[in-house]
Amino acid sequence: MTIRERTEEREAAWLSDRACLASASRGRARREEPCPTRTCFQRDRDRIIHSKAFRRLQGKTQVYIAPEGDHFRTRLTHTLEVAQVARTIARSLSLNEDLTEAIALGHDLGHTPFGHIGEQSLDELLADGFRHNEQSLRVVDLLENGGQGLNLTEEVRDGIVHHSGAGFPFTLEGQCVRRADRIAYLNHDLDDALRGGILQPFELPADCLRILGRTHAERINTMICDIVENSQEGDLLQMSPLVQSAMDGLREFMFDKVYRDSWRALEERRCDHVVHTLFEYFCNHPGEMPEDYMVISYREGTQRGVADYLSGMTDRYAIRLFQQLFIPAGFTGG
Repeated sequence: MTIRERTEEREAAWLSDRACLASASRGRARREEPCPTRTCFQRDRDRIIHSKAFRRLQGKTQVYIAPEGDHFRTRLTHTLEVAQVARTIARSLSLNEDLTEAIALGHDLGHTPFGHIGEQSLDELLADGFRHNEQSLRVVDLLENGGQGLNLTEEVRDGIVHHSGAGFPFTLEGQCVRRADRIAYLNHDLDDALRGGILQPFELPADCLRILGRTHAERINTMICDIVENSQEGDLLQMSPLVQSAMDGLREFMFDKVYRDSWRALEERRCDHVVHTLFEYFCNHPGEMPEDYMVISYREGTQRGVADYLSGMTDRYAIRLFQQLFIPAGFTGG
């Protein structure tokens, strides 16, 4: 018996009947020989971690644009926090942690530079719109590995594309990530807003904090424990009405005071201008993109190739490229 087979045997013995077992996976689009040491979900997790798109997450905005401070979250640290929260929920419910972790690590691979500002810009520019969850699936299916994709299992692909939006994951592990994504970003974005001076402690909604907790750790613990307590059976992860209402109230507060507040308006206009200008430039000069994106432009249309190119950029790369193309460098001769 291989190491993988022993792991699969342990999963069958210890995990809940509601868990998605690696041995029962729906499989991959292209069949592969099983790994002797890793289950299919462990293999997916490793492929995501070693992907270029995963490494670029460290240079992409969470809330602050290209932050200078060392302790503000980036899209990468957000991803790691989502994975931690999701795995805690999965472990508490005896679900498959490996599947949960793989989905969590891949869920934001398609996010644009400048966070949701960049996403909104591309959504306006593309005839079919742009949604980062769908782009994350496109990254793992097509853009990574020299155009071959990562050939992930159906369960991981489903969890990635349905971590947000109207669709819903068909596994409870995917639901863990969908829940954890919101838990993580509400709490760490609040933490960053306090650190950055955007919010003051006295401004926080007292009625929500009275239920959820006064500290970052207390709030996360309340939300996780409530989900676990209210999701012991059935095919839906849910919160109690009280905690769900408090979480929704905190989310509404964050949208009013942080995500849509006037302090972001100038930066949003600047970021939108960068994305629009680069998009127009490369639509007119597709031959200046890297070869992989030129091939996509030929096969699927110029706008699609440009959107793939721009969405993969980090904040600083997009800013630097804009400067190179449109800002005079100045004369440096002796």
